[in-house]
Amino acid sequence: MSDAIVRHDHSGGISTITLDSQHNRNALSAQLLSELAAAIDTAEAVDARAIVLRHEGPAFCAGADLKERRSGPPDSRPMVSVLERLMDTPRPTIAAVNGAVRAGGIGLMASCDLIVVHESIDFALTEVRIGVAPAIISVPILRRVPAGRITAAMLTGERFDAREALSMGLVTHVTDDVTATVDQLTDGVMAGAPAAVAETKRMLRRVPTLDRDTGFAEMRELSERLFAGPDAAEGMAAFVEKRLPAWNPAAGR
Repeated sequence: MSDAIVRHDHSGGISTITLDSQHNRNALSAQLLSELAAAIDTAEAVDARAIVLRHEGPAFCAGADLKERRSGPPDSRPMVSVLERLMDTPRPTIAAVNGAVRAGGIGLMASCDLIVVHESIDFALTEVRIGVAPAIISVPILRRVPAGRITAAMLTGERFDAREALSMGLVTHVTDDVTATVDQLTDGVMAGAPAAVAETKRMLRRVPTLDRDTGFAEMRELSERLFAGPDAAEGMAAFVEKRLPAWNPAAGR
């Protein structure tokens, strides 16, 4: 059996998934996608409150494994499934990017809720240069970025840097210390009630798809349900009593 190229670690309520297929720059091979899906399963099973997707080596992800793609029939279902899992899990997902990202790797990154990238890295949507289109990954990317802002990158395959990625909305944070920024974000997630965080993630994706009246109706129901729930009672009591709520890991210290 091949050595594992994706690792899962769980500590303090946070699941960390690490891509470690350095021989091909973490390309999206069948093995990597299968192990990544299994790692997400594990994060769900241990009831992680957030999932961090990181990498070893100089590249976050080089995109499709072209050696595999040349030798077998195209089957994009595993890739679609992984992107959907990252987008749909109730847990916040955070991409921690310290290396270059190319093609399908940008879709993998864009499927996460928060994307923290080192200020030195760059990106390229190189699909057109090998005779294909950034088809599947356009789904998560164009949910983040107005089409006009990324048209040139998709049509030309030219590189663009971290600041441009931030400007267009492709990433959420550019920093000189990815680990420290990710730690701040996971601390923030852990300070929120898990159910409230999950509902907020769902709301962020749901509300932009609704017309105004439907949006107000659905969000009124959500607001009233949460305010009447046990987490709101605990949160408001903690506020009045000047203490941390029970779900905050620091509350028992």
